[in-house]
This record gives sequence, C-alpha cells and structure tokens, in this order.
Amino acid sequence: MIKQAIIPLAGLGTRLLPLTSVFAKELLPMNGKPGVEYILDECIEAGIKEVIFIISNKKKIIKKYFYNDNLFKKIIKKKNDKRVIDVYKKIKKYKKMIKFVYQNKPLGTGDAVYKTKSKIKDNFFLMLLPDDLIIKKNCSKAMISIHKKKKCSVMASMKVQKKNVNRWGIYMKDKNIDKNNFFIKDVIEKPSIKIAPSNNAVIGRYILPKKIFGILKNQNKGKGGEIHITDAIRTLIKQNNKFIGHSFKGKYLDCGTMHGYIKSSLEIAKS
Repeated sequence: MIKQAIIPLAGLGTRLLPLTSVFAKELLPMNGKPGVEYILDECIEAGIKEVIFIISNKKKIIKKYFYNDNLFKKIIKKKNDKRVIDVYKKIKKYKKMIKFVYQNKPLGTGDAVYKTKSKIKDNFFLMLLPDDLIIKKNCSKAMISIHKKKKCSVMASMKVQKKNVNRWGIYMKDKNIDKNNFFIKDVIEKPSIKIAPSNNAVIGRYILPKKIFGILKNQNKGKGGEIHITDAIRTLIKQNNKFIGHSFKGKYLDCGTMHGYIKSSLEIAKS
C-alpha cells in the first residue's frame, strides 16, 4: 500500500512574478484556499499517511504556514471565532502528517526526489507536482488502485496538442491494459515535434519505486543542466521495470503560470 507522498516545493515560481517575489506560489489562494491544500486533500483522500515537502531556505514561509500556532492561539483566545478555530484544526491535522527536507540549490526534480531518500520506508511512494491540479476525480487514488493490481509504477497521462509536445515529458506507448491504462515503452523529456513518439504527456502524478534513488545517485545532468526525474524513469524502463500510464478522468488545471493560475482559480470557484 502506498502510504508516503513527496511534493517538491523548492522552485522559485518565477513564472508567477511579481506575486512570488514575496510569497510562495504554493500558498497563493484559489477560491480562498492555498493551492498546496488541494494537493494535501488529494493525498488524504487517497489514503496517504505521511507527506514529505521538499522546500528551500527561501521557501521557509511554507513551513511557517503550518507552524504558526502562537498566532492562532492568541486570536482564538481573544475572539473565539469559529471560522478561525476550524481553520486552525485543519492546519494542525495537516501538520501531523508533514515532514520537511531541503533542496537549496535548484538542480531539478530528480535532485529534489533524491533529497527524500532517507525518509522513504516502503518499496513505492507517490509524488505530486503542485503546479498540476487535477479536480473532480482523485487521480492519486485511481493510480494507487492500479498499482495495487499490477504491483508496479504508475504515472498520470494526458493527451496534448502535437504542437506542444516540447513542453512535456512524452510517452512511447507499449500495449494497452484497458481504455484508461497502458504499459510504457519509453518516456522522453521535452522532445521536438519531429521525434515525439506520441502526444501522451506526463502529468505531475507518479508512483515511483524506491530503487529510483540508486539511479538518481549517479545520474548526470540533462536538459537545462538539471537532473530530471524523467531521465531516471527512462533508465528504469530500459532495465525492464514496468511502468503504467494512467489516463485520468479528472479535470487538469495548470497553475504554474499567471494565466494558468487565474484560469484555475476561476475553474475551481465554478466547481
């Protein structure tokens, strides 16, 4: 059973400047609720018991958000406001399941994952990227269900326009399992339109094997001088480790750009 999740949060969020010049993008509100709480709620509903946040010294505001007990206690003592009491109870519930590790140099998602090596207990764990919200259906829960049946790694998949394949990791499909799931033959990080093996893109939900840490330990930097988790996954696939692509049923929201953040906020407000 998948009980642990990791969430990389160390990125500076430059695509959301100037908001992120003073504030962590993951705490920006969407319909009155910080973005990271949507991710946490997805984890809780999927049965996750522990969440590991990967932050940097520049993102300590995220830790403060969950550890601001004195402020809440003073306000509750002074006003006894039911709404504030309920918010504080919720944050305390989150705090019990969160641990923190640090990635102070922006060396890529693969490096961020490697920072959690000492914290991961079981053979598989869940990773969620906070810029990718999936609403209306719990993608993580569905992926964990597939993992329980097939006993292997699972990654979320979504069809994108062919002209945009160079923005994504792209799957080469092997055989279909059913209408929503397929075995993965290969995955390529941000290929050109000419060499892209499909238009099935990697979306920010992964069930990964603990053995990926052994790959990441010795992995060279890839595109942009970063250590990409996609490259480590590709190595594992070449070593005959099974990976499944899961075409999720929920609605995908890209919160990583200013346009996407505004659009996502409006979409969540409607749902």
